[in-house]
Amino acid sequence: MNEWITYITKYFRVFVPASVMTLKVTTFGILIGILLGMFFALMRISKYRALAVPAKAYIWVIRGTPLLLQLLLIYYGLVGVVKMDNLPAAFVALGVHNGAYIAEIFRGAIQSVDRGQTEAGVSLGMTRRKVMRRIIFPQAFKRALPSLSNQFIIALKDSSLASSIAVPELLLKAKQIGSANFKLMESLSVAAVFYLVMTSVLTIITGLIEHALKTSSRQA
Repeated sequence: MNEWITYITKYFRVFVPASVMTLKVTTFGILIGILLGMFFALMRISKYRALAVPAKAYIWVIRGTPLLLQLLLIYYGLVGVVKMDNLPAAFVALGVHNGAYIAEIFRGAIQSVDRGQTEAGVSLGMTRRKVMRRIIFPQAFKRALPSLSNQFIIALKDSSLASSIAVPELLLKAKQIGSANFKLMESLSVAAVFYLVMTSVLTIITGLIEHALKTSSRQA
């Protein structure tokens, strides 16, 4: 136990920047995923096939193929067409991957809101766009939050796959340090602790947001 504590103390300054990089990749992956998810969710529920079919195809392809494959295709496949470094490629790959799952989360949440509320808003003279923005989407977001929280945690753990294209995130640094000092298990154990801390903090934050939204709904 003392050796493990000594090991953490010795390499703490190396693991912290790697953890920051992990959080950076996760954050950009989530933000891009939310934007894509909202966009494709609205396309998915559209009554126009020209919008709904491409959205279904995007979700089907992304959910049906591994994230690692998508990451490699974007990094190696686009390098001949679009100049993209490993870090932007990780942002795009994780964003596109998360977007497909978030789209389905938003779609289910939006469709769970009673259609009568849309009809009531339209009857009061509101446009459908305004009804969606002011009535439907706020309710849908509250219903989607638990599933979104799970997806955010998955996104944080999935960020470790960015090590496959040499992004200096937590897992890659752990493997590099372990290979250099021949203490791979110790390095991976430290990385596991960092991941547990980050996922726990993310769980607490999303839980507080969910609680705050429930409280505001009761007060309203």
